[in-house]
Amino acid sequence: MSSLSEFSERKIFGTDGIRGVTNTYPMTPEISLALGKVLTKYLSERTSGHVKILVGKDTRLSGYVFEQAIASGITSMGGDVLLVGPLPTPAIAFLTSNMRATAGVVISASHNPYTDNGIKIFDSTGFKLSDGTEIEIEKMVLGDECMPSPSLTGKAKRIEDAVGRYIVFLKNTFPKNLTLEGLNIVVDCANGAAYKVAPIIFEELGAKVTTIGTEPNGTNINVDCGSLRPEILFEEVVRSGSDIGIALDGDADRVVFSDENGNEVDGDHVLAICSSEMIETETLSTDTVVATQMSNMALENYLNGHGLKLERTRVGDRYVVEAMRKIGANLGGEKSGHLLFLDHSTTGDGLLASLQILSIMKRREKSLSELAGIIDMFPQVLNSFEVKEKKPFEQIPGLAELTRESEEILGKKGRINIRYSGTELLARVMVEGENESLINEIASRISSVINKNIGTREL
Repeated sequence: MSSLSEFSERKIFGTDGIRGVTNTYPMTPEISLALGKVLTKYLSERTSGHVKILVGKDTRLSGYVFEQAIASGITSMGGDVLLVGPLPTPAIAFLTSNMRATAGVVISASHNPYTDNGIKIFDSTGFKLSDGTEIEIEKMVLGDECMPSPSLTGKAKRIEDAVGRYIVFLKNTFPKNLTLEGLNIVVDCANGAAYKVAPIIFEELGAKVTTIGTEPNGTNINVDCGSLRPEILFEEVVRSGSDIGIALDGDADRVVFSDENGNEVDGDHVLAICSSEMIETETLSTDTVVATQMSNMALENYLNGHGLKLERTRVGDRYVVEAMRKIGANLGGEKSGHLLFLDHSTTGDGLLASLQILSIMKRREKSLSELAGIIDMFPQVLNSFEVKEKKPFEQIPGLAELTRESEEILGKKGRINIRYSGTELLARVMVEGENESLINEIASRISSVINKNIGTREL
């Protein structure tokens, strides 16, 4: 079971930056302004050059609020701001490094509703800040206010060619001897940050593209579209007779695929497909793939059967990246669709992952269903439900005993993972095993014990 001890010091930052309901603490203009000030001060004390911070966002309406607040904080402390507007989170990571910025800031709540927003920070190399750095910055935000100098004021400017830079970068990750000619692709951009760039990339590489979710209005991000509602994509792939479907989330750092038959291909399938390709091309480093506790046992069995190891981390793509960097791995990701190719990028990128899969389809001349058929997933059930508080699981009466008994029943043919969402008041209970009825029963019993103690409604 997970515990909350690792987050005991945190008051603003969660598992992936700051996130919450707009105009509700901590996602307020005041906190954003203070964060802009503190980040500039923090960086100026640790770098020799002038502080230059790149700021991007997704398409949700409140992006205007936080973009201006953060930019004001940065410039008030003498830092400069590079505004790139709506772009995928991985684009901000790339541009931060590419443009030699001191840091990058993304204003996005990823797959959450438009009423939420969040702030993620990248360092100058395009990697997310460590837990220790976030805690240090958080203490400064909650402490004494930074006092700007009357004589030191920065400036902000908009980078007009940011979209083009990112498109060129992504196209350069696709093999130059291949094109996408002859492929019909459905891409769902979730009315989010990739609504401009995604169709252009696939079309310029030669594909015929059908689009969903490319008309953002500030409030329709992730609404009945994108990776949260992939069934819409599945239906369109079948209806249009397309070869593949690509469903992104609001900030395009994760992706869910549809094969030509309208069947879901998730992150675990992608890791299996890409590891197989990288073994063949001798490009997989350390003979290890990194994934989280949520990845299916079938992936681990597949890798072990090919002489590879699966290194598991706690949930969150930042922890996958940390483990990859520590051991020197270049392939990792999450079942949910955060996929990491460190030879090309520093963070999860749904479009980059799509191009990797498309290149394998073209090189091997196989359909996505054929590629995904290399592993058969174990049945897995995931229960998510609202809770009043994130009480340490070890303090919930009867939970430890029930979990231990259930693990004994499953033996080596199943797994249990219980955790809280890092961004919402939700408990998540995952049970995996060969017997579908058994894992459903176990998940239901564990969920009931948690819900009875801290749940908000009957399950």
